[in-house]
Amino acid sequence: MNALDYEWRLREVMATRGIFSTTKLIPLLNERGVHLSASQVYRLAAEKPERLNLQVLVALMDALDCSADDLIGKIAIPASSRGTGTDHSSPAEFGVGVLKEKGFLPRRASVLPPTGE
Repeated sequence: MNALDYEWRLREVMATRGIFSTTKLIPLLNERGVHLSASQVYRLAAEKPERLNLQVLVALMDALDCSADDLIGKIAIPASSRGTGTDHSSPAEFGVGVLKEKGFLPRRASVLPPTGE
C-alpha cells in the first residue's frame, strides 16, 4: 500500500498571479479578515504547513482566485521508499540490538575497564 503525502504549491500559484513577494500577500489576506505577521506569511509561502487554519486557506483561495486543489497536491509514496533513512539495512546487522516481533530491542551495554595506560 502506498503512503500519502502532499505538496504545498502556494509559491507556484502566487507566481502565476504575478505575486513574487510574500509582503504583497499580506494586504490581500487583511482584506479578507485574516491578519498575519510578515514572518507568518513568509513561513506560509516558504514552508509546507503541517497545520493550516481553514479560514487562512479560504482567504488564500479567494485572494488568488484558485481552489484547494491548486494549492495542495496529493503525492503517493511507494511503500518501498518509505522509512526513516536512506540505508535499508537493519540495526541488528551493526550489532546494536535485535529485531523482535514487537519492535526493536536494544542490546544491553557492557562497561569494560579502561585498556592499558
